Amino acid sequence: MRVMKWSIIALAVAAGTSQLAMASSQDESKGFVEDSALNVKLRNLYFSRDFRNNDSGQSRREEWGQGFIGTFESGFTQGTIGVGVDAIGLLGLKLDSGKGTAGTDLFPLDSDGRAQDDYSKGGAAVKFRISDTVLKVGDQFTALPVFATDDSRLLPEIAQGALITSKDIKNLTLHAGRFTSLVNQQETNHDSAHLTSADVFGGTYAFTDTLSTSLYYSKVEDYWRKYYANLNWALPISEGQGLVFDLNFYDTKSDGRGLQRAENDGTTKLDNKAYSLSAAYNLGAHTFTLAYQAVTGDGDYGYGVDGGGTIFLANSVQRSDFNAEDEKSWQARYDLNMATYGVPGLSFMARYITGDDANTGTTNNGKEWERNLEAKYVLQEGPAKDLSFRVRQATYRSADGVYYGSPSIDEVRVIVEYPLSIL
Repeated sequence: MRVMKWSIIALAVAAGTSQLAMASSQDESKGFVEDSALNVKLRNLYFSRDFRNNDSGQSRREEWGQGFIGTFESGFTQGTIGVGVDAIGLLGLKLDSGKGTAGTDLFPLDSDGRAQDDYSKGGAAVKFRISDTVLKVGDQFTALPVFATDDSRLLPEIAQGALITSKDIKNLTLHAGRFTSLVNQQETNHDSAHLTSADVFGGTYAFTDTLSTSLYYSKVEDYWRKYYANLNWALPISEGQGLVFDLNFYDTKSDGRGLQRAENDGTTKLDNKAYSLSAAYNLGAHTFTLAYQAVTGDGDYGYGVDGGGTIFLANSVQRSDFNAEDEKSWQARYDLNMATYGVPGLSFMARYITGDDANTGTTNNGKEWERNLEAKYVLQEGPAKDLSFRVRQATYRSADGVYYGSPSIDEVRVIVEYPLSIL
């Protein structure tokens, strides 16, 4: 699941508008070793999910783990064509779990339903650069709206394939790629997502520093083809005050055998459109957001085999995505940045989402709502600078069992992260 994608869009725009100098990135290469970077992120995650009144199955899932996310990025060799290597190394350790509380997707499960004590995965990719165009072949993380690896558990997903990223045209970032497998967050098998192939193409163009648009296409063999469009407009009003409008649109249609989910061999006809429109008003330390989302046509908005983060819609939040067939949902959100009040690094968030008219097969007027509360603090200085503490709480209710038949869910996640820069 994903939340507001403005940060990713902003990064893409920034990347596109940064090509103001005459020299290309390859011209400025210092070398394979000189531009290398080695980073390790330590992630400690406690996850508790209470199904409350669920008498027909497991009533509670609760696990705790320690993750190590290591990434090595070499520089590029000098010359017309630069060559480099990237590597990923991931390790997850179980700190607490039991057969009766497993299943949070933090760890792989043994045949008897118990969480494994540890698991690891990784890979490497070779990369080539000409001017400001990079071809990367191998294991990698992705953040494309039609193919995005998820990082909402202990360890992130890893995709395998080839991706070209070009920034040679001012204000324009282009992507084209083909991916042939995906390792799910809690798995180590390269075929765990059941992906055969996914072809993606698209890009982001910045008309100005405050207005950008994105267009993408993907085709996932035996599942679907997708079109995605985005329009993002930031409107400054005065010092410390402004508006941001964000429009996201997906058009999805079944392709080949029309499989819907990686874990399901059944077929489901998909021919739908999903869109969201959000408006955020920033006033100093305060940000107020309203969002509307809707799905029309046949089937839910489908994703997962093409990455667990491939849902750039406003109302995809901590527990639910509000993406059922015919569902319409509204969100109200409030963010508070305490830096304005003399506590830099401390922030709070609260949001409420309500959805109705969901067609789930058992009802054509399913209703659901979710409330999220979050507090985060990041150390600003000292030997533990950038150490972050984050608490996320979700309350979910649906009398119709819209979300996989679970009428009541209370969830808490406590996340402590510490990024280490070794090189």
